[in-house]
Amino acid sequence: MKFVATTLLALVASTAAFAPVSRSTSSNSATTTAVNAFADDLVGALDPVGFFDPLGFAEKADENTLKRYREAELTHGRVAMLAAVGFLVGEQVEGSSFLFDAQITGPAITHLAQVPPVFWVLLTVAIGSAEQFRATVGWVEPENVPVDQPGLLRSEYIPGDIGFDPLGIKPEDPEEFRIMQTKELQHGRLSMLAVAGFMAQELTDGKGIIEHFSS
Repeated sequence: MKFVATTLLALVASTAAFAPVSRSTSSNSATTTAVNAFADDLVGALDPVGFFDPLGFAEKADENTLKRYREAELTHGRVAMLAAVGFLVGEQVEGSSFLFDAQITGPAITHLAQVPPVFWVLLTVAIGSAEQFRATVGWVEPENVPVDQPGLLRSEYIPGDIGFDPLGIKPEDPEEFRIMQTKELQHGRLSMLAVAGFMAQELTDGKGIIEHFSS
């Protein structure tokens, strides 16, 4: 019951937090109007509510900043999707020789503290390599960035599209690609909520998520 209550609470809170952004319509805000138009056309701005910005991050953001926000959202969503799977798989195989020679036990939030030091080295190298590649693909070289535009993304860069498509599933049709982008965003957003719920639940009672399914 605690698991169900925590999940419902997270979903209700997240739904209540999202509210439409109030837009400025003054005649001297051409730049703001252009940015608002860009925001309204962003993938993930879905009917019937359109673009949502509960904390007002877009109010003073330019187009490049909004693209960085979307890049960050996609990155966090992808990590959360992996984490959601990792919670369930890690707890399902815990204590077996398949996972670190049966050294890892307990709720998933305690697993990282139990892994051998060599795992941290490999993990750091892997994350560092992936992030360096992403930065090379998406960001303008620091020496070519104006002082007043830190973190400038390449003009042709589509947030999240680093060219990694080993299975060749990226659609060539622009409309189908947009639909796939929307699906990824929605899955990532749901995963971020799910992982937050997983962590809150395990911190509450010290039990793994898999345990709650059978209780």
